[in-house]
Amino acid sequence: MPKIKSLEDLMKIKENTLKNVKMRELGKRGKIIVAMGTCGIAAGAKETLNAIVEALNESNIDDIAVVQSGCMGLCEVEPTVKVEIEGETPVVYGHVNPENAKKIVKKHILAGELVGELIVKQGKE
Repeated sequence: MPKIKSLEDLMKIKENTLKNVKMRELGKRGKIIVAMGTCGIAAGAKETLNAIVEALNESNIDDIAVVQSGCMGLCEVEPTVKVEIEGETPVVYGHVNPENAKKIVKKHILAGELVGELIVKQGKE
């Protein structure tokens, strides 16, 4: 990521990120929810969110929505990401850094395989 030298640079980054996230809100097959509570943001959830959007764009996946939520109550394993695919059991992943986020997109979203070592919880609340 380039260095931010002005408020204008920061606003451009914000605008592009929001545009990418908004484009995904009309997903059909499922959604990826990134917890963006204070603890999640402190643990790197913004970078995780960006990595998910990038990985989906790189793989030309447009039927998955990417949305933000508040805290999921799993502060000790932040950043957390919940994957909800139609017809499948929801899965919450923990310690999702940008590298792990890309792995989740490749394995879970593209190949239909769970990323076992990152699973924190499966099923409904």
